Amino acid sequence: MANIERRDFLKLVGAGGIGAGAGFMLSESTKHPLEYLVPYAVPPEEFSSGIATWYNSVCSMCSAGCGITVRTREGRAKKIEGNPAHPVSQGAVCALGQAGLQALYNPDRLTGPLVQNAERGSAGFVKTTWDEALGRVGETLSALKAAGQGDRICLLTEGVGGHLAELFERFMAELGADRLLHYEFAHPQTLYAANQRLFGETRLPYYDLQNADYVISFGADYLSTWISPVHHSLGFGRSRHARPDARGYFVQVEPRMSVSGAAADEWLAAAPGTEGLFALAIARHLVEKRYRGADRDAWAAALDRYTPASVAEAVDLPAARIERVAQKFAASKASLAIGGGTACSHTNAVATLVAVNALNYLVGNLGKPGGVVFNPEPAVGRDTQARHATYRAMRELADAARAGKIDVLIVNNTNPLFTLPDAAEFAAALQEIPLIVSLSSFPDETTAMADVILPSHTYLESWGDHSPEPGVGFPVGAVSQPVVSPLYNTRATGDIVLALARQVGLDEALPWPSMEDYLRDSWRTIHAQVSGGTEGFDTFWRDILRAGVWGEDTGRDHASVSVSRNVIASIDVGEPEFAGAEETYPFVLYPYESNALRDGRGANLPWLQELPDAMTSIVYGSWIELNPQTAAQLGVKEGDVLDVESPYGKIAAPVYVYPAIRPDVIAIPIGQGHTEYGRYARNRGVNPIRILAPQMEPETGALAWSATRVKLTRTGRHVELVKTGGESRELGRDIVQIASSTPAQGEARSVALQSTRLRSIPITVEPT
Repeated sequence: MANIERRDFLKLVGAGGIGAGAGFMLSESTKHPLEYLVPYAVPPEEFSSGIATWYNSVCSMCSAGCGITVRTREGRAKKIEGNPAHPVSQGAVCALGQAGLQALYNPDRLTGPLVQNAERGSAGFVKTTWDEALGRVGETLSALKAAGQGDRICLLTEGVGGHLAELFERFMAELGADRLLHYEFAHPQTLYAANQRLFGETRLPYYDLQNADYVISFGADYLSTWISPVHHSLGFGRSRHARPDARGYFVQVEPRMSVSGAAADEWLAAAPGTEGLFALAIARHLVEKRYRGADRDAWAAALDRYTPASVAEAVDLPAARIERVAQKFAASKASLAIGGGTACSHTNAVATLVAVNALNYLVGNLGKPGGVVFNPEPAVGRDTQARHATYRAMRELADAARAGKIDVLIVNNTNPLFTLPDAAEFAAALQEIPLIVSLSSFPDETTAMADVILPSHTYLESWGDHSPEPGVGFPVGAVSQPVVSPLYNTRATGDIVLALARQVGLDEALPWPSMEDYLRDSWRTIHAQVSGGTEGFDTFWRDILRAGVWGEDTGRDHASVSVSRNVIASIDVGEPEFAGAEETYPFVLYPYESNALRDGRGANLPWLQELPDAMTSIVYGSWIELNPQTAAQLGVKEGDVLDVESPYGKIAAPVYVYPAIRPDVIAIPIGQGHTEYGRYARNRGVNPIRILAPQMEPETGALAWSATRVKLTRTGRHVELVKTGGESRELGRDIVQIASSTPAQGEARSVALQSTRLRSIPITVEPT
């Protein structure tokens, strides 16, 4: 865990010395007395009425679970910052987290319960009361439970953890239902599977970037979107600047330069889907030069054919460069390999990530500073990985709906109609479900298909708790408390579930009147396990709310970690499979998460729409990134609109000429292209997910969203891209150093743009 020692962290939390407010969990008597503020007609300069209060909570804008501190005045949230005591965020917060205020005060929020009064999907919603809406849903649930048909009920939620996830489990179990799915587009299913296969671990480990000397990232944009970017950014910065005797060296392997690639010392433009071959060539070198474990012979036999020379053509990088990276990785004291992004979104993704994980095992960094630390059981709630839905699981849900096996679908703040390809035909499947209930706070594409809307509070108005995933090497739990009173006639997600439970007659099984009561009861159990009777629960609870986080001084023993010889013998990375013949579809489509909009969840927030893209400086729209060589062959320039067509659909967007991308790859950011989701998101840009092929990684069933080929056609239209940046060329300043195929010894830190075969790509340009 970066910058906070475990002992100091536990002292800090135990003292309860962080944060001024204890939140709305306290009784009325502990709140500030009521004050009436009478404003001046013409207030003096620098005058601010009222007193600011800070509340510690947890950000829910993505799944990283950063601790936040929210500044409030006169009962309104004014500013969000990172909680310095939280081991994930450590006082920092990203742009998406800062924009949480615009989720709270968004003018397009759903302000009360609604029912569909016209044809489904027609936006013919009318207002209703909570009693009527809950009664309608409860009546259907009760009938299915009484008939023993709980399997006809499905709860589809965003990825949630903590005690809310446990509440969902209890609720569905009492209904006799097992169709409980957590779904997020970019959930790293293949990374979980790779950790399970190689190490037998069901949870993601902690990657200690801060103390690493040499880091190779295979596609993981750890500074922008990968898993926990705020924490990884802190680790990256400290690896570079916080150690007087060392400076971390970072290498990025990916076909299109990401934010992490731009910040790295070297960027290597490997061919899509070949990252695993690169990793195996490094692994072979480690076995030859460094690794001396008892299973060395097994590794040597498994890796014998993966020489730099043998993989160089497929990876499309010089063998000498692959060898040089392998030598540095083997020679560094604290080397670390991570994988994500494009590397975990191909048809060979699990095999690729097993190869990446093997580097950490062979270099001997498990449980050591600058290496991989396995996490203990979650401090709060349970491990929910088994409930996370892959693309295959979502297809199976759609098939069940089409077969008439689903009578009720409850959707909690997830939007599969936007984040699934059109090939999944999920919208048509929803039409076959008699009752769809949405708990969303916003009118997104999936909510527009609902029959009943039971709108949830935003996270700044709600109770909850969270254990970060990935963790920080020891158990950490954080409580999310309301920082303002509810603005509208909405309810917390947990309160909605408990209200539905009462409608169905589950009062004995789920007896809590509110989510706050359920949370307090659950934390009483944690308190009883860890306190040893040294303090009362009320003191414990208040300290947690003030600090915003709690931790336990336990870790994992890594001495016994080993890899099965059967797993070693099976290590192999096959060729990636792409949908579409290369002759017809010459380009590989590289859709990537926007650093601001992510998978589209941030598109309804104007701050994020106006935030310039870190690599292109473009705002408010979509674009196609083309290598200059490709643009020249097509005869197009910036702003020319092209059709992008896959075997499964077509979209159109303007060109942005981007030097740091392979000529055989085009990239389009994910996040825009909403048809619903409020005034700031609707009808803006395009959604590249729509045209993706239904290619899956075979072991997990995860969507291989980097495995679609496309062709480009000129439309004859031109638009001006809205951007804040200037020239993307060096203008003679020699900022980027091109690595030759035979790099000189002692070469300075550089960005390696050179490929062994920047060949001409067969392109058919159709007439306009």
